[in-house]
Amino acid sequence: MGRLGFAALLACAAVGAQAQPVNSGGFVFEPLPLGARNGVSNLHAEGDRLYAGPRLIVTENGQAFEFFDDPAFDSVVPGRVSVFSLDVEDEVIWVGLGYIDEFAQDNPQSAAGFAYSTDAGASWTFRFPQLDTTVDTTLVYGVSTLPALPVTAPQQSPPFDLDYDPDTGAVWVAGFASGLRRSDDLGRTWERIVLPPDSSAFLRPEIPYDFLYAPVAQGVQQNGFVAFSVLVDEAGTVWAGTAAGVARSDSSDVDAATGDRAWRRFAFDDTALSLPSDFVVSIEEEPVGDPAFPVGSPENPRNPVWIIGWPAESGGDFGLAVWRGDDADGDPVFETVLLPGQRIYDTAFDGDRVYVAGNDGLYLSDDAGATWRTVSSFRDGNGAVLPLADPGVFAVAVTGAGTPKAVLWAGTSEGILKSADGGRTWTVFRVNVPPAGDGTDEAPAVEAYAYPNPFTPGADGFCRIRYDTPSEAGTALVRIFDFGMRLVRTLDAPSRAGANEALWDGLSADGARVANGVYFYVVEAGAAEATGKILVLE
Repeated sequence: MGRLGFAALLACAAVGAQAQPVNSGGFVFEPLPLGARNGVSNLHAEGDRLYAGPRLIVTENGQAFEFFDDPAFDSVVPGRVSVFSLDVEDEVIWVGLGYIDEFAQDNPQSAAGFAYSTDAGASWTFRFPQLDTTVDTTLVYGVSTLPALPVTAPQQSPPFDLDYDPDTGAVWVAGFASGLRRSDDLGRTWERIVLPPDSSAFLRPEIPYDFLYAPVAQGVQQNGFVAFSVLVDEAGTVWAGTAAGVARSDSSDVDAATGDRAWRRFAFDDTALSLPSDFVVSIEEEPVGDPAFPVGSPENPRNPVWIIGWPAESGGDFGLAVWRGDDADGDPVFETVLLPGQRIYDTAFDGDRVYVAGNDGLYLSDDAGATWRTVSSFRDGNGAVLPLADPGVFAVAVTGAGTPKAVLWAGTSEGILKSADGGRTWTVFRVNVPPAGDGTDEAPAVEAYAYPNPFTPGADGFCRIRYDTPSEAGTALVRIFDFGMRLVRTLDAPSRAGANEALWDGLSADGARVANGVYFYVVEAGAAEATGKILVLE
């Protein structure tokens, strides 16, 4: 008889072990390695390689995914460490690590440090989080010595975004309460970068200032200092996304005497050429032109910069804007090209094609953002809709961009989706822990389990009842009973040899949503039988 095994789904099994494909609701899902996670919010493409979090895995040309097994990813923090940010430049990989502090009030997202590799992942080094010491109470910027509040706690300072600049070797990190920081020595030390305060739209090192540098002080947030995203583009311009818009510093803005940068901040002002909103969560560069020629030449024009904003205190909408150049006065022109009305998270490119990850699906443009269509139902090669409970896409990337072998990848709450035809048909990669587990405490031996459990039909969509069959059984019979053992629903599910899942939508046989409570399931596949229970909480 089976026992409930939801913990097995999230377990960290042997690193590099490969799970088997699973037949879920009649569809075959390809496997991710045991120990990976199905909720994927970080993807990065470098050539034909795809890197994915929240536990770092990689695939080459869409072949089997593999883990990077190294102590640099281990941690002593009181939570499960995840990939919060990721950047890859050729063989250099930087990974920002964070966790949810379940022991602190409101369970804040927290910094856990960094792992980096300079040899494409063959070896790794760990670096501590970008935090201050208690004596870091002043900060020198240009001709000014500013009072500063040291940020010494990891809570609310996770590395939400990072960018490695291969031209200078600098690493830039956007860390919310710790602000924007840069390291010029591979993460051994971190410099606090001063951005324009809320009271000013510009900052210059030759001008004296006396404001307090503190992104968050006694519950008061200085929106211009709070950093969520960062990009160093191909011309050396630094773009910093904050809660008060985007700050920009060109390579010509570096002061020769001090090395400090001048900055200008551009914010939402409800005009046609401003940002769609001030809370800038993502900044991505679209590669164009031939890098063999000088940047800015006709053969290699400046790369467009795509900026995602969310509504802030100043107003605005969820939107995507693109910068393709400045006006005659040197001011950036931002063209808002997408206002979806829902949160959007990430952008990827393949020639003139633009892909945007959003709460209600994947947005696609074939004409550089002039027109858009949305994919919210993902279909397989036969045109059938894949059984994904949530259409949300949280990350997007393209391997082999600009070539005939380009592959589109989407990170979702239910695994990684792959499309080799520009988003028309899809394959799903998921973590599928066998019900037999691996005999460890993390993956206990079970014959069947249900997940998510507790199950909230309105939010989760499906409860997946997972079972294995040793041989072809034709059709499995899955019966759902209430606490009084009255039959609620009978599910017929195709059953292949190996891993199988039956999908229950939380409805009874007459189509009514079941009440909260404990429900039991019985799986009959051939001569095998397994049972378990599901807690329904709406």
